[in-house]
Amino acid sequence: MELKVVKIENPDLKYQIIIGQGNFAVFTTDDLYSALIKAVPRIKCAVAMNEAAPKLTRVTGNDEELKELAAKNALNIGASHVFVVVFSNAFPINILNTIKSHPAVCNVFVGSANPIEVVVAETELGRAVLGVVDGDAVNRIENDDEKRERRELYRKLGYKLD
Repeated sequence: MELKVVKIENPDLKYQIIIGQGNFAVFTTDDLYSALIKAVPRIKCAVAMNEAAPKLTRVTGNDEELKELAAKNALNIGASHVFVVVFSNAFPINILNTIKSHPAVCNVFVGSANPIEVVVAETELGRAVLGVVDGDAVNRIENDDEKRERRELYRKLGYKLD
């Protein structure tokens, strides 16, 4: 077995990315895309999913740049049944439940616009995602001013604490 780290491409960190695992790629790729555009009507998105047989990356979406990026990242990961969703005009919180509730989705590894690295194990059979590194390592606990700023931000975004 060999361990690899796959850096997820996201130019200027301008897109949100969700990586997960499911099954039945021939159906799931298009069905996830359909669910996403219904969940957030103005979303720009692409779904790419690796299929075990015939060893293809399937891709669909409503933006050519996002389709290319999603497909490239999925292919680089190379693990069967892994999907990559690249999107704008929404945040992961807006679509994670839609993705997680899809009957073909088994697992979601990450939803982020941070730098992402995927830890992949490669065996004689194929590849598997072991985990995901999402952003930089933390180095301290927030102070009172930072806590206040955090709470002001989510209130500005329309979320409530209570």
